[in-house]
Amino acid sequence: MIGSLIMGALVGWIAGKLMNLEGGLLRNIVVGVIGSFVGSIVFGLVGFSAHGLIANLLVGIVGACIFIWLGRKLFH
Repeated sequence: MIGSLIMGALVGWIAGKLMNLEGGLLRNIVVGVIGSFVGSIVFGLVGFSAHGLIANLLVGIVGACIFIWLGRKLFH
């Protein structure tokens, strides 16, 4: 559980830096956790699966960037 929160915070922070999104720790955790979920769905639809820490990190970052992009398109 704590590992998921740390991973979510890291994924959210990296995606936020890539997408120029400012936010605090809670926002990074939420973006990271939802982004990891989105990334696993997107990569699963394409036929890829992530095994290992680095692969899961990359899938989460891509998913979080997609999540941020969708949020900007829907609410701006």
